[in-house]
Amino acid sequence: MDNELVNPRLTTKIVGSYVGHHAVGTDQLSELITSVHRTLGQLGKPVQVKESRSPAVPVRRSVHRDYVVCLECGLRARTLRRHISIRHGLSRSDYLRRWGLLSDHPLTAPAYSEQRSSTAKALSLGRKATSDIGPAVTPTPSPSPVAGLQSQRKTSRRRASRSVPKPAIIEAPGTFTRQRRSRSRVTSAPGA
Repeated sequence: MDNELVNPRLTTKIVGSYVGHHAVGTDQLSELITSVHRTLGQLGKPVQVKESRSPAVPVRRSVHRDYVVCLECGLRARTLRRHISIRHGLSRSDYLRRWGLLSDHPLTAPAYSEQRSSTAKALSLGRKATSDIGPAVTPTPSPSPVAGLQSQRKTSRRRASRSVPKPAIIEAPGTFTRQRRSRSRVTSAPGA
């Protein structure tokens, strides 16, 4: 209902009943009539409740070395980007705006970020090798000696099923020595 459509007789009846049972001063009567009329005009409309959000943890305690805490629900995780988008339906910017955080507020644990950074640097990700001859080529990491040894053993077994594989023994990093194994032959007696 709008304030214009409210029946003034209904307002008068409600205010008269209230004044008959309560002591109201003459200076308070106009405020009472106005508030009753406004309330009758707002009937049937959805109530607008101001949400006073309080974070699950204080903002200062939301970032730790090994985890970060979601301010919406208190979840502890290494990274929150996927959680806030799936669970709460918020983008990173919406989440930061909702809680009044700075744009550089971390949603990833610092230790996890450092671990990912060191892994990327070890794999030479994000760097372009330059050469004078052709386009930039990213170098591939060389396999470890143990991985090379395991692949060598697998291929030698597949090649010759009758021959005995020659195992390699690692003495020092980068040096290999081979040992031969003698193969015993079983001879069968004639006519047996």
